[in-house]
Amino acid sequence: MLIDWSQEYQAKLLSSDEAAKQVQSGDWVEYAFGLGSANEFDAALARRASELQDVKIRCDIGAYPHHTLAADPSVFTWDSWHVSAMDKPWIHKGLFYSPMKFHELPMMTRKDSEPLNVFVAMVSPMDKHGYFSWGMGNASAMAAYDSATITILEVNRNMPRVQGGGQNIIHISEVDFVIEADTPLLELAPALPSEIESKIAGYITDRLANGCCIQLGIGGVPNAVGTAIAASDLKDIGVHTEMYVDAYLEMFKAGKITGKYKSLDRGKQVFAFALGSKDLYEYVDDNPSTIAYQVDYTNDPKIIAQIDNFVSINACIEVDLYGQVSSESVGTRQISGTGGQLDFVEGAYKSKNGQSFICMASTKTLKDGTLNSTIRPTMTAGSIITCPRTATHMIVTEYGVAELKGKSTWERAEALISIAHPDFQEELIKEAAAQNIWRTSNR
Repeated sequence: MLIDWSQEYQAKLLSSDEAAKQVQSGDWVEYAFGLGSANEFDAALARRASELQDVKIRCDIGAYPHHTLAADPSVFTWDSWHVSAMDKPWIHKGLFYSPMKFHELPMMTRKDSEPLNVFVAMVSPMDKHGYFSWGMGNASAMAAYDSATITILEVNRNMPRVQGGGQNIIHISEVDFVIEADTPLLELAPALPSEIESKIAGYITDRLANGCCIQLGIGGVPNAVGTAIAASDLKDIGVHTEMYVDAYLEMFKAGKITGKYKSLDRGKQVFAFALGSKDLYEYVDDNPSTIAYQVDYTNDPKIIAQIDNFVSINACIEVDLYGQVSSESVGTRQISGTGGQLDFVEGAYKSKNGQSFICMASTKTLKDGTLNSTIRPTMTAGSIITCPRTATHMIVTEYGVAELKGKSTWERAEALISIAHPDFQEELIKEAAAQNIWRTSNR
């Protein structure tokens, strides 16, 4: 017997302005991850700026304009778990970064963060059974829901319904209010890889085997790897990732993804959130082969380690001669976040035949035109260490692959200098010698 949940839906339906009245001065409010972040609700809350004081809003990759900050950053403070393009203009102007390891976010939300007064998530339309999908922003939605006193769903007909392995749906009977929106989803068209990115991708694909399971992080190089795999002879690739992007769709269209050899979630492409093109969103919509979990599953190093032949591919900003990796800041200027990079670096290494690659071009051109090496004697002052030297497995530039696990300080320096830009190698050798991590017999 099918129960009609439409009456309960209508009873809980409010306008965005009515829903925003649930927020009081001093409250903590959380918006769901990425494309699941609130838009209509935040715009309505911004219209109440003159009525409120000291409202704190937490988010993670806020994908929509920050209406409340634009209205009055003295009233609204945002804390972001990962700085996005929409967040960057507001850093230290009303928005602050919250450090975390991504797989711990649901635990921190339930255990350590300030209790939430209101949680708002943009979701897919209700199905005939009364359920909404967290859609493209499943990452930690259920944990925030569990922690909130008041829960509000922003129902968007544009949000895909994403099937799931766990904690991917919420029922109308479990929420307090719903509002309706018609917000276009942010689209990110995949960029064509550069010559350097393609060369780096080639070093990685040469080391891959049929049946391996792939995680791609954010950036040009991970996307280039997807393109390279699509054009390769590899087959039966598996997918287990935090971020689902167009590179996976490209691999699937090329017949490379089956997941038939995955030791967990066989035949399923597992992810926590998605961000990409309209084609990608249409592909995952109600697709039983693409399933969403919270990040305490997708990013848990213990789960990742159980998947044989796991390959983690991420990007970074700079690496020092000891193998420390910074992927989130330039000096003290926060530009992204730790995210799941460390989770996958550690999990992939512990997988049977697992490999973890962190990639970057060997140089960076500064605003004044100066060319700098991204392999540095020591980190730029103030730069945040995303992966400690004890965790780093392999570093890749357009000049090759440096394997660091099990290596001493002089061996690391030697390996890293060998993949640095040739114009900087002599200088790096002098710096390594000054730090007593270079042997005269290295050459």
